Amino acid sequence: MIGVNKVILVGNVGKNPDVVTFPSEGAMPVKKASFPLATTESRRNRDNERVEITEWHNVVCWRGLADVAERILHKGVQVYIEGRLQSRSWEDRDGNKRHITEVVADSLLLLSNRQRNEDNASSNNPLVDILNADTEPLGDLPF
Repeated sequence: MIGVNKVILVGNVGKNPDVVTFPSEGAMPVKKASFPLATTESRRNRDNERVEITEWHNVVCWRGLADVAERILHKGVQVYIEGRLQSRSWEDRDGNKRHITEVVADSLLLLSNRQRNEDNASSNNPLVDILNADTEPLGDLPF
């Protein structure tokens, strides 16, 4: 049986990446960058009022991608992330069982260099314009 674990997200970085460097037995230490990413979608409710629904995702970048994230990402920038879901659990200092699901990024593309501005009519980036377009959802899909 074949499985697929693929995640594609476009959203805004919630805070500057937390970067940790781990010593390695090899010549190069291993770097990890983690940050929250907010994805927001807009819908109409039963009263035909527009509501925004925001989901927060924990994103983790390793090695070279962590270097890139550390250099170019900061709170508010819009990014495109491709990766996979990974869940893990551990016991905290108080003995409580903790769980987390993270997006382990394989690639990262910076879509903006500033916070999203609703008053800005055009970003000169067609992909950003399409993703930010005020469109209606497709409705009830048969699947």
